[in-house]
Amino acid sequence: MQWKKHGQRRIYANQWVNLDLIDVEQPDGRRWEHHVVRLRHLAVAAVVNEQREVLLMWRHRFITDRWAWELPKGLIEEGESPEEAAAREVEEETGWRPGPMKPLIYAEPANGITDSQHYVFRADVATQIGPPTEKNESDRIEWIPLDRVRDMIDRREIISSGSLVGLLYVLMDDALR
Repeated sequence: MQWKKHGQRRIYANQWVNLDLIDVEQPDGRRWEHHVVRLRHLAVAAVVNEQREVLLMWRHRFITDRWAWELPKGLIEEGESPEEAAAREVEEETGWRPGPMKPLIYAEPANGITDSQHYVFRADVATQIGPPTEKNESDRIEWIPLDRVRDMIDRREIISSGSLVGLLYVLMDDALR
């Protein structure tokens, strides 16, 4: 069953987020305005080393007032490919330069309310080039053994959707190898 769009209007806009009201009609004929959050797209990077450790950042998110581990990630800038954005974010946020980035998985979290696209990549090597240049991203950066990740997810130490999608795919991919 496909909903029909009859029009839309923007009710808020800035460089980070736009809020639209979409005039929709459901298959049963009901018609109403649905809120849609339009976000810039995101690139995420899972960097795994030879010791089967993944590069994670311990950070606080003020919106939810929660501390958790996350993969490096950030917005895709104008004129930048998702792959380039993922590599740039790893370098800026961690001080590690990832090797070749391979597409891992694509996801659209919360696609019933937002159009945010998450492009997740994997690198299997990285070189430390210095301290992070982005000073406001994390409290600490660590290489965490992959065999600890499942328990960390269960304890809600990893909660962001981009990190969860990427890490679960890495775990699944490694289990199948």
